[in-house]
Amino acid sequence: MTTAEGSGAPKDTAEPLLVLSNITKRFPGVLALDGVDLDVRAGELHVLFGENGAGKSTLINVISGTFPPSSGSFRFAGRDVGELSPSEARTIGISPVFQEFSLVPSLTVEENLFLGRESATGGFLDTRAMRHRARELIDELGFDLDPKARVDRLSRAHQQMAEIAKALLGKVKLLILDEPTASLTERETGRLFELIAKLKSQGVGIIYVSHRMREIRALADRVTVLRDGRHIKTLKAATVTDGELVELMTGRRIDVLFPTITHTPGTPAIEVENLTTADGQVAGVDFVARAGEITGIAGLVGCGKSELVRAIYGIEPVAEGTVRLRGETIEKLDPRSSLRRGVAYFPASRGAEGLALTRPIRENVSMAALDLPRYQRGGVIRQFAERALVKPIMETLKLRPPNIERAVGNLSGGNRQKVMLGRAMARDLDIFLFDEPSVGIDVGAKVEVYEFIKRLVEQGAAVVVVSSELPEVLALSNRLYVMHHGKIAALLEGDQRTEQNVLSSFFEEEKREKAA
Repeated sequence: MTTAEGSGAPKDTAEPLLVLSNITKRFPGVLALDGVDLDVRAGELHVLFGENGAGKSTLINVISGTFPPSSGSFRFAGRDVGELSPSEARTIGISPVFQEFSLVPSLTVEENLFLGRESATGGFLDTRAMRHRARELIDELGFDLDPKARVDRLSRAHQQMAEIAKALLGKVKLLILDEPTASLTERETGRLFELIAKLKSQGVGIIYVSHRMREIRALADRVTVLRDGRHIKTLKAATVTDGELVELMTGRRIDVLFPTITHTPGTPAIEVENLTTADGQVAGVDFVARAGEITGIAGLVGCGKSELVRAIYGIEPVAEGTVRLRGETIEKLDPRSSLRRGVAYFPASRGAEGLALTRPIRENVSMAALDLPRYQRGGVIRQFAERALVKPIMETLKLRPPNIERAVGNLSGGNRQKVMLGRAMARDLDIFLFDEPSVGIDVGAKVEVYEFIKRLVEQGAAVVVVSSELPEVLALSNRLYVMHHGKIAALLEGDQRTEQNVLSSFFEEEKREKAA
């Protein structure tokens, strides 16, 4: 890992490492950035804070050379920057880690690290040197990552590690981290924070995009708030409250993040007995989710909680065990049959699994209902009926902007989540499986997602929420399963649902495993 030289402390007197002045970016029909100013100092961690759609992603794409600004000035390391491509940005020391990964799935970790900057000797690739450098970097970062492993066989957490390693392979002066902890365990997050402290001490400037207040409190020197493509305010992190940040971000007060939910538990909607997945990520699990309540599943990344709901929906192959839906034993689990039985699944990875990014919002919402006769005739889609279905759904979910013909790939994370939620309103469903429902979305969008879940459960639906965010899953659920290494470590109900009891379940399970 090669970094910029420097003492590590931000210096108010020296010219900042990055200076953006009056940056504007227009797309057809959209003003994404409107005269934004931003400066980042060497050795500083500067948080970009704002709702989904506020302009954060556009701004970091401008900085990293993905597309040029429409107007404004750009200075980096004391020099004016003109046309900038992603490769030129990396050459001058700007290294981004985006929320949507840029790895090639069919290549190994080391091949991805050196893609476009391969080492060669005498016209031949020097694979030995690249492998040695990759191993050296990964060891320095402290990541549990095999350089020879193919990316498509890695967990999302390990793919995140590969992205970070790729960003730190060259000479880095400015590191951009977009929601970097969304897929990491607590231990891996702690290691990343140690790495950030080391980079800051070496004079590296860091732009950090996050909606997690705890991370902002732990890491930030300054915070810049964006709203509707405009720079609202830049503040010292040490002197601003969480409430002030949220109010600046949304333009309104948000007094309560989690709604009060009335649970009325009814008959079991999902019953799982001795379920084991083919890959062993879930091992001998018993699980029940009832109509009229939210059943939570907590656990660290990689504990098997996501694989459990994916197996129930029919995505993960099941080696043994039984799944019953509303009392009926399901002999063959597959997504199409689950949907027709009234089950909806919302994956954690919206870009990779949840949405067709190049297709319009209309098609992404209606795809869950196109087998119904009112939306197709003789295999031909009735587009008038399709539009009549989708438009009021997206109006109800407050899509911004309300253009259902816009490609989903152009939307913010919060609006992408709304498109996925829209599918749940496109047909009659009464069992809902949410995997990390708030990952990568801002506080305002979280409130809207939580209100959506509240409406579902209060209308009698069975809702399962999988989350790595303990405050979220504790606040939403009526009963809470804790998973550890593919097994149920505890079932917590009523007053037992506390953060301390969840953490105690992890430790007790660790002790039992070591004793065995």
